[in-house]
Amino acid sequence: MPSASILIADDDAAIRTVLNQALSRVGYDVRATGHAASLWRWVSAGDGDLVITDVVMPDENAFDLLPRIRKLRPELPVIVMSAQNTFMTAIKASERGAFEYLPKPFDLKELIAVVGRALSRPRVAGAAEPIEAPDDIPLVGRSPAMQDIYRTLARLMQTDLTVMIVGESGTGKELVAKALHDYGKRRKGPFVAVNMAAIPRELIESDLFGHEKGAFTGATMRSPGKFEIAEGGTLFLDEIGDMPMEAQTRLLRVLQQGEYTTVGGRTPIKTNVRIVAATNKDLRQLIQQGLFREDLFFRLNVVPLRLPPLRERAEDIPDLVRHFFKLVEKEGLGRKTLDAAAFDALKSYQWPGNIRELENLIRRLSALYPQDTIGASVITNELDSDSRAAAPAPVDMSGSTSLTLPDFVEHHLAQYFAGFSGRLPPPGLYHRLLRDLEQPLITAALAATRGNQIKAAELLGLNRNTLRKKIRDLDIQLLRMPR
Repeated sequence: MPSASILIADDDAAIRTVLNQALSRVGYDVRATGHAASLWRWVSAGDGDLVITDVVMPDENAFDLLPRIRKLRPELPVIVMSAQNTFMTAIKASERGAFEYLPKPFDLKELIAVVGRALSRPRVAGAAEPIEAPDDIPLVGRSPAMQDIYRTLARLMQTDLTVMIVGESGTGKELVAKALHDYGKRRKGPFVAVNMAAIPRELIESDLFGHEKGAFTGATMRSPGKFEIAEGGTLFLDEIGDMPMEAQTRLLRVLQQGEYTTVGGRTPIKTNVRIVAATNKDLRQLIQQGLFREDLFFRLNVVPLRLPPLRERAEDIPDLVRHFFKLVEKEGLGRKTLDAAAFDALKSYQWPGNIRELENLIRRLSALYPQDTIGASVITNELDSDSRAAAPAPVDMSGSTSLTLPDFVEHHLAQYFAGFSGRLPPPGLYHRLLRDLEQPLITAALAATRGNQIKAAELLGLNRNTLRKKIRDLDIQLLRMPR
């Protein structure tokens, strides 16, 4: 619709100018205003084929105006922009019937593409039932990565599509699943979370699907499973990669036919639950190893959602820190803050335990340090302490030539775990251990080949580009070998 009329409302004159010029060049007829009252007057008169509006304007909030626009002209698509780039902004835009939400600063090419989609597929459906915003926003962060997640979640709220959340441990997979439930159309039903890695493998089927009396030794009465408990709501299957094959087959039947049988039962039971799965593993690799069903993967991976590790969204750390300080203050601990240098120290850290590690740090700072403003030296000491605790103790290889590598690793890991006196070490052990093995292995291969990366890659059985990437990622110093 190159001749379509677009109405713009934003109190920032510079943004109005940029949008006017960009959309006019494409061929649209553009009118712009800095006030919600003018926008409402145009809409009431039947003007415009599409609206682009900021949320906060001098005379009225767009979220208060949107329901009136939807009631008067339900066919008119509205694109909402906002510098308040929070999870609740995306949710409110969706529930009030906006065609799309774009966080500021936005990409002009993306905005023009969204305008084209909105004009070619105007929506007539009404807005969703309003949701009261909680005091504590469930998801925190304004980085581009988080904005993409917010927008995806907002589109999924009023659907029953199966979602697969992928991310490292500690990135907040269950929080995302809970938000998807709490702000979706199943929010009045139960939210039931199951961690596959925490249940003995022989009990997973009974835990998920329930069992009948006498189904196995010790089954003295009928017991409902998580599917029955979650009826009408959402079932969150965490660490889905740890599900045994037998349970995978049963789950596949549920997804295909919408029914299951209890352990020891014969009558199929219809089920009405939304499935959200999560994993920190590479399921495609598990498929190649014969440990995960490919057909189940495609049933679960309808909408893949990747949660970035904290090191990829370091700009969110100040917001997260303030959020966690507020939480601990409500729990009775004193009000704290960090100075600028302390924030810089947090941003430069790699966060192997992700958001969970950051939250634990903030709780520790609030409980152990009396000062109101915490400086960089405290942060550095705490992070160094975490790093020392997380690193496996150095080992003596002498006299171990008769020990196989798996035995050697198992022996020293047992000593490592024993050093925590029954507590678990910080998260991320798998990646730390791989790094600790890869770094000396690659260094030794480079030394053996006198620094020749082509020969070292051949020796290790790696692609040359893969080796270069690992050298860069592991910060391996390339020594000039004598000729």
